[in-house]
Amino acid sequence: MATITTTSLATAAAVCREPSSIAMKASLRAPDFSSLHFTPQILQRKLSLSTPSLVMARTASQRGTAERNIYEQDAKVIQVHTVKEFDAALEAAKNKLVVVEYAASHSPNSRKIYPSMVELSLACQDAVFILVMGDESGETKELCERAGIDKVPHFIFYKNKEIVHEEEGIGPDELLGDVLYYGDPDAPILQLHSKEELQGLIKQHKEDGKLLVVDVGLKHCGPCVKVYPTFVKLAKKMRETAVFARIHGDENEELMGLLKQMEVVEVPTFLFFTGGELRGRYVGSGKGELVGEILRYQGVRVTY
Repeated sequence: MATITTTSLATAAAVCREPSSIAMKASLRAPDFSSLHFTPQILQRKLSLSTPSLVMARTASQRGTAERNIYEQDAKVIQVHTVKEFDAALEAAKNKLVVVEYAASHSPNSRKIYPSMVELSLACQDAVFILVMGDESGETKELCERAGIDKVPHFIFYKNKEIVHEEEGIGPDELLGDVLYYGDPDAPILQLHSKEELQGLIKQHKEDGKLLVVDVGLKHCGPCVKVYPTFVKLAKKMRETAVFARIHGDENEELMGLLKQMEVVEVPTFLFFTGGELRGRYVGSGKGELVGEILRYQGVRVTY
């Protein structure tokens, strides 16, 4: 366990149904976030969560892939053909999340993941989805070379024309998790940017009896992304009895100092506050374990 120095989307229907969950944690060694390592740990649980799943639209691209070219212009996915079109699409997106799939017509994995892109484009109204077929022309090949793409499908996530995340060889669940983590403005989760904002939120809910759950993670953290769809689902289901917030520790040095002050050395770490006081924490990305801890701090007896 390392200490912190101050210097430095099948859809989500089965998100909590598996009989066991893999809990992962990332050790923090600030400021060199590239050195984070993940430690898997199997955690058996007896708790299951039955909540309404995120239902996503089914489209013709998924029902009839054998009937037509699945890459025909579909839903809200924008297929770009030139460098100019790509740059214009990024510019037009402004501060929205932009998800770019770099694909190839000969790639079976590209064809397999594309229906999930279509579903997400219908479900996520505040994100932009772009398709680049690398083997379509010289210009699309240039786009792939510019992005350093040598294997497809490859996903790059942009905000304000800046790359915030990249993924390669992922499935629908991982793609959903990434989109939620980096660009779901409808989630009832407060993004905290300073120690003052956290203290204000704790004070605000000191007397109302609500449980405050704070997800402490990093911008680029696989386990943090993995558990986030569960966190979003819980926040939507429990909005009357609990408040959900999150902190990206690597956003600025003040937050890194705050993590050290709160003795957060691994991410994701979930902090539980009631009555203005820190009552406990859960470290890891086990979905069932997170649900159990939240219920426990709300006075529900949970057996693992």
